[in-house]
Amino acid sequence: MDFKARMGNLGNRSRAALAVAVVVVAASAWVVPTVTGSTPTADRNVTHGQDGTADGHGAQDGGAQDGGAPATGGGAAQQGGVPEGIAHASEAGGNAVNITIDDGPDPVWTPKVLDVLKRYGVKATFCMIGPQAKAHPDLVKQVVAAGHRLCDHTVDHDTTMDKKPVAYQEKEILDAKKMIEEAAGSPGVVQYYRAPGGSFTPDSRRIAAANGMRPLGWNVDSKDFEKPGTAAIVETVKKELSNGPTVLFHDGGGDRQQTVDALGQVLGWLKAQGRPTGFPVRTTP
Repeated sequence: MDFKARMGNLGNRSRAALAVAVVVVAASAWVVPTVTGSTPTADRNVTHGQDGTADGHGAQDGGAQDGGAPATGGGAAQQGGVPEGIAHASEAGGNAVNITIDDGPDPVWTPKVLDVLKRYGVKATFCMIGPQAKAHPDLVKQVVAAGHRLCDHTVDHDTTMDKKPVAYQEKEILDAKKMIEEAAGSPGVVQYYRAPGGSFTPDSRRIAAANGMRPLGWNVDSKDFEKPGTAAIVETVKKELSNGPTVLFHDGGGDRQQTVDALGQVLGWLKAQGRPTGFPVRTTP
């Protein structure tokens, strides 16, 4: 074979090798995101300056959120019309504030919280623990009858559930939803899901959205769970409200007298500021 022919064969082999390499690289680029995206805790990132408390409230899943650019780790895909992204904005828009109440219902403190809300004409979102709702169906019914909304806060309030298997997360979410809705009766519908301690994962958000519940975050942790004093709770809310409209309080987990007193002062201050209240968004703005 002469020199020109040998060079032609070498060129053909080089082109074939190059083609194979391109295919391998392209396949690798497609596979890697799929593998890394399956990690249960990959979507948990610290957002909104939240830190841990005795209640475990801290980091929130960093998936795409309403009213802003997506954070790392996940999009805002929709299942059954409900987005998977974590809600923080208010349906009322503008400078409206969302009041959210966690860890009840409690036979002592939930009625007191309801009285304060009624006094100021404010509607809130109650994030309930499944067994608590099952034990106090009368309180769940009172919440619904007063025009407030229901939120699923799981069965066991496990702040490490983002490190647990998907089947465990699903059971925690769906069993609690069933308990709350059975306690509420018609027309009580659970419209949101809040992960304990903000321990959302891509799977838990998907499960919630697929079952009609918008994942619900918060912008302001009032720190009421730590019982720092009524004045400290009020000051925290005032100072942190520039972070966003959704405020976290508690009606469960022990003596909540400071919360009741602080809630009244916060609502009075909001009224004086001309700031309305509303519910968190359930759809993409």
